[in-house]
This record gives sequence, structure tokens and C-alpha cells, in this order.
Amino acid sequence: MSAADQDWDDGKPERLYVITRGRSGLAEQTTFDLVTLIVSRAQPAPTMQPEHAAILRICGSPLSVAEISAYLRLPMSAVTVLLADLLGEELIEARTRVPQAVLPERALLEAVIHGLQRL
Repeated sequence: MSAADQDWDDGKPERLYVITRGRSGLAEQTTFDLVTLIVSRAQPAPTMQPEHAAILRICGSPLSVAEISAYLRLPMSAVTVLLADLLGEELIEARTRVPQAVLPERALLEAVIHGLQRL
């Protein structure tokens, strides 16, 4: 690894600015949360930004946004910008977490059980 590569990978703010093209993840954070699952729908193109290509490669199986952030060693704000780019181009699919089921009241369940037992 050359000295230039080492400087590029040290996580400086300038690197994040280049990766996101100066955009912040504030608008995209409403779309993605830590547990949103991402699945790639396409193979990376040779002309893609390296981070976009890396996301497409590692998301052959569903990965959460938090896992992608960890694998790429990038902050969530940068990852959400990259994911928004890919989602806009329909290169990935975002699957939101399954909402917790709203269960009926206990009294209703007991009444149904008693009714079934009488049959």
C-alpha cells in the first residue's frame, strides 16, 4: 500500500466530503435506520465510485445499514448518502424492519379461547 493510499484511508473529514460529494446524510436518515436491510439488485459497474461498488458487492445477502457502515468503516451519515444514491438508481432494495405486531387485549383472547372450548 502506497503512502497516498494510507493517507486516503485514515478517515479524515476531507475523505468523507469527497465520498459524499459534499452532501450530508440528514435528508437520507429518514429513509434508512440502523436496522434497515439492504440487498443489491445489480452488479457493480467498472465506472462506479468505489464505495458504491463495495456496497453492491457486500449486499448480495441482506445486510443492515449498521453492518454496511462497519464493513466500509464509514460513519452512518456517509453510508446513508451512498445508499440514497444507489436507491435512487434502483441498484439496491431497502427492506424496513418488520413492525412489532399489535396484539389484541388479553380479555378478548380469553373470550375467544373460552368460546372455542365450548364448541
